[in-house]
Amino acid sequence: MAYETLTWDVDGDGIATLTLSRPESLNAFDLTMARELERVFLTDARDDAVRAVVVTGAGRAFCAGMDLSAEGNVFGLDETVVPTPEDLRAHLTEAPYDEGVRDTGGRVTLAIHALPKPVIAAINGPAVGIGATMTLGMDLRLASTTAKIGFVFGRLGIVPEACSSWFLPRIVGIQQALEWIYSAEILSAEAALAGRLVRSVHEPGDLLPAAYELARSFVVGRSPVALGLAKQLLYRNGAAADPLEAHLSDSLAMFLTSIGDGKEGVAAFLEKRAPEFTGRASELPKVF
Repeated sequence: MAYETLTWDVDGDGIATLTLSRPESLNAFDLTMARELERVFLTDARDDAVRAVVVTGAGRAFCAGMDLSAEGNVFGLDETVVPTPEDLRAHLTEAPYDEGVRDTGGRVTLAIHALPKPVIAAINGPAVGIGATMTLGMDLRLASTTAKIGFVFGRLGIVPEACSSWFLPRIVGIQQALEWIYSAEILSAEAALAGRLVRSVHEPGDLLPAAYELARSFVVGRSPVALGLAKQLLYRNGAAADPLEAHLSDSLAMFLTSIGDGKEGVAAFLEKRAPEFTGRASELPKVF
């Protein structure tokens, strides 16, 4: 599928590179990029030939935030609508709420989060506003020493979006999340590392190789089904009210994988050979 604001490439190990590609505007996020990001995670990334996705930016930026040069409502929202919480919940996917009220960044992060495969952000430069919050829906974040990360919404008189009020406290804790949102300051890569927002910091030339090495360590010789279910279990059960909820879902997941790819995994271990898993991420069994 062709994209205007993105490039998409998949290597022989199934590692996809998704590049935000508006370098002339520091990869600023516009409505076209929003739609294309949602589409790529709902279509191309779900191909079983894709095992993991690494997301980075073209040029010297990751994403400089929302493109504020658009005419009218720069966020693409319909100012003629008067939405209520009840209306939005009841009619989320219907007009005019679907296109005119829903946060575009949230649509993107929900699509990223729903992908049953590892998604790694390789933050190669400035990542501000939606450029920062879109990475929260990804599983791990690696940063270049040149990265600058900012949750700057307070400076613009708006709120953090892209489901970041759900993701950010779970990643860094509520106190750190509130400090960064309240202050709206730009963080260095080292500050982001100290706050546990990013996994590691790398010299610019080492960033993508480190992300690819990490991605390969996750998927080569691994069952796509076991990997996809494990992602669901950790995200869903990490927010469950009681460990019984985890017991119910992981019991079912354990049962189903034990009669699927688990048989090959055990046989390969006993026979001291590499496993040949046949399960598909596109056919995950239902455990919730």
